[in-house]
Amino acid sequence: MKTRLILAAAILAALSISLSLITNNLFTPPPVPGSHDNLHAAEIIHLPGALGPESIAFDPSGGGPYVGVADGRILKWVGDGHGWVDFAVTTFQRKDCVRPFAPEMEHVCGRPLGLRFDKNTGDLYIADAYFGLQVVGPSGGLATQLVAEVEGHPLLFTNDMDIDEDKDVIYFTDTSTSFHRRQFMPSILTGDKSGRLMKYDRSSKEVTILLRGLAFANGVALSKDRSFVLVAETTTCRILRLWLDGPNAGNFEVFADLPGFVDNIRRNSKGEFWVALHAKKGVLQNWAVSNPWVGKALLKLPLSFKKLHYLLVGGKPHATAIRLSESGEILEVLEDSEGKSLRFISEVEENNGKLWIGSVLMPFIGIYNL
Repeated sequence: MKTRLILAAAILAALSISLSLITNNLFTPPPVPGSHDNLHAAEIIHLPGALGPESIAFDPSGGGPYVGVADGRILKWVGDGHGWVDFAVTTFQRKDCVRPFAPEMEHVCGRPLGLRFDKNTGDLYIADAYFGLQVVGPSGGLATQLVAEVEGHPLLFTNDMDIDEDKDVIYFTDTSTSFHRRQFMPSILTGDKSGRLMKYDRSSKEVTILLRGLAFANGVALSKDRSFVLVAETTTCRILRLWLDGPNAGNFEVFADLPGFVDNIRRNSKGEFWVALHAKKGVLQNWAVSNPWVGKALLKLPLSFKKLHYLLVGGKPHATAIRLSESGEILEVLEDSEGKSLRFISEVEENNGKLWIGSVLMPFIGIYNL
């Protein structure tokens, strides 16, 4: 039986790749109904010598944006003519951290993912995939580690966070207790559900686990009134809502089912939420992530990361950003369905009438005028 499953997966992989090359867009997920395919109009700001600006943040005075990149640095944009400057790092072990993309060095160099500024202090909080929850002052430099382990075990894949300055707590995700960030494909394809949503109390320095059993726990965002917190489950393509206050406090529910692999969530000034999709989900992708035996069989085949990623994202790179209401309704969908300018986006930050768009894989950020 096991041999037949592997053979079937091999045939499926070979057919999908071959047919996708022969028949244009055959396996590419379709546009989302009602979407506006105009993200290709975004302005592009390149990151010389760097890639993977997963998260985007602005300091309390409006400076930035700041981004974390794949070689472990946090960069700050200081404007046209000046470009990007180094702002912070998450580890002092920087001697061999010289290549823009070196997954085998991430555990040494660090991989900053989610970024958030404390609006009161100007401190920048960093979710580093390998070094946990960290913070660095307004002047930058070497970040200080706040949380490196939970329940006696090191964090393997710290991903994103949001800050409640009033309650002095930080909500953050650990994507998996089994896989590191550089193993994100196996985490998704095996159906791993060891992700967690946690709360860090800055006064007591205690960590509380709020939700367990999440399928690739990813983006985090608090509601405007702080009554609930959202957490993205990338593998299931949905967002969960955990109530923090009121009669439903402690309960959670599905906030939104979305047409693709959800990454970060960011709230705008109106209390709405922008969600970035790494890729849309088609029939092939839905089948693979809904049946872990398919993914496990694919992982046993001699397929490179690029080929596995190709299957997961449906072949053609693209970009999809979704704006949700405070109740989880889809209000707006923006796409670059052909990937002309933007691809594999990871975060959408609304600031001063513009969308600032990051990507975990690309060497640039995008700016889209609303």
